[in-house]
Amino acid sequence: MTDIILIANARRSPTAELQRALGDVRLMSPQDFYASHAADREQSYIYLPTADGTLPDSAETQRVLQHAAQVSAGRFVLLSSAFVYGIGPGRQALVWEDYSLPGCESQKICEQWRSLESLAVKLLSGGTILTVLRVCPVAEPSVFPARLLSHGWTTTLPGHDPVFQFLSVADLARAILCVLERQACGTFNVAPDNVVPLHQAVRILGSIRLPFPRTLQRITRGAECLEYLRYSWSISGEKMKRELGFVPQNSSVTALLQMRGGEAETKQAAGFDLFGMDKDYIRFYGKTLFKFLSEFYWRIEDRGMEYIPAQGRALLVGMHRGFMPFDGVMALHTIVKKTGRYPRFLTHPGLLKFPFLANFMTKLGGVVACQESADHVLASNELLGIFPEGIHGAFSLYRDAYKLQGFGRDAFVKLALRHQAPIVPFVTVGSAEIFPIVGKIKSRRWTRYAGWPFIPITPTFPLAPVPLPSKWHTQFLPPISTEQYGPEAVEDRAVVRAISREVRMAMQQAVDDMLARRKSVFFGSIFERSQDEGQSKPLPV
Repeated sequence: MTDIILIANARRSPTAELQRALGDVRLMSPQDFYASHAADREQSYIYLPTADGTLPDSAETQRVLQHAAQVSAGRFVLLSSAFVYGIGPGRQALVWEDYSLPGCESQKICEQWRSLESLAVKLLSGGTILTVLRVCPVAEPSVFPARLLSHGWTTTLPGHDPVFQFLSVADLARAILCVLERQACGTFNVAPDNVVPLHQAVRILGSIRLPFPRTLQRITRGAECLEYLRYSWSISGEKMKRELGFVPQNSSVTALLQMRGGEAETKQAAGFDLFGMDKDYIRFYGKTLFKFLSEFYWRIEDRGMEYIPAQGRALLVGMHRGFMPFDGVMALHTIVKKTGRYPRFLTHPGLLKFPFLANFMTKLGGVVACQESADHVLASNELLGIFPEGIHGAFSLYRDAYKLQGFGRDAFVKLALRHQAPIVPFVTVGSAEIFPIVGKIKSRRWTRYAGWPFIPITPTFPLAPVPLPSKWHTQFLPPISTEQYGPEAVEDRAVVRAISREVRMAMQQAVDDMLARRKSVFFGSIFERSQDEGQSKPLPV
């Protein structure tokens, strides 16, 4: 008798492929498992729930787990899914096993996988060693979302290009054998440490992308299922790597090409950005649209680019006005053009709900505004941009546009202290005039959908949403070091408040000085030119 039994529906994929990859295992259908009367304590059971698209078969799962508890199975490995973490614009990237998306209780797919895991823990917490593997999408033609890519054409959602992880069946088998060999219990994510954007996956597999509006696709697919084609839902396999030493051998691209029966090319196997940033995309718009807006429409002048470090981590703390993210985009363009570095900006989830805008912000390096995303960026020694006033700063009425609001809980200071990153403040005068907010319309429905505090009224918005051609001036200020405090200062409220106050005062003083020198909203320069100081020059291409 073999030591490993795979409980799975033989008629469903990837059962046969997984059985072959596992090697010396015995396949047992759920029905045969119900009929068995006793279990060998030395045997290990692997359960692959029968899933209809994205949902597990609840009735089958309950019977399997109840019987496993009755016969006192020795070891039980439950193959769960990354669906358990839910989906939405605010979902973090590369989530760990303890992550919980606020508000996902109403999501049917997420809740069914959660219920499956909870039932397993409840029934098998006695004498059975239980291991739950939360698996990212498997690269197999019958498994969502890989099955969408296995045809000659792939339907997508216009304006959305989420990044996916794909696990090869061989790597799934290796993960199972790893937990059995190490006798590990608990919950582990199983995923490669790389991703592939959906549109690139379509190209790599030679498929044709057919974008159809979400309203039309709801006719044949559930609305919740479509959310998994709208937003990214990557998971982190770091825990399994750290505790068990397991790392998938195949990248997401390689797994897809193996599904098709091919091998990965060097360029394709190199991987894509984990958050979806596309530097080619940034460079293209830097030579076209951004160049026009920066040099001809808003005629942006900048100072203080030398304060941005040439390498290493730093926190760029700015003020955001105009409710649309143009000032953040222009700051990104300026930094890339003048320093060659690509900062990432924390992005309000509301911006990621809108088609095309979501794709635009993601490819420019926008990451969901949360501590985990910020920690990941700074830990990677990158530049992180943040607007500490939050969304209310962006929606300031024009009469108060250049008065800095409070910095909330000063989370940016704690972030800088924790990572020992310098804080580089920057301010822009002129961006508030592109959409000067003179009134507002309160709408609970719009606030729930978009996350905006109100619908802004400007001379051109919402009737003719064209930004005005005001003259912009952006100034980066001397960095504020955090090294003298040490990471432990994050718990010292007095230190945190003092640094926050210093940053806010420096920014407000710079804004006041720039406004005092400004003669016109639309014309003229407020920066003094001298022989030693001129506008920052771009790097040679």
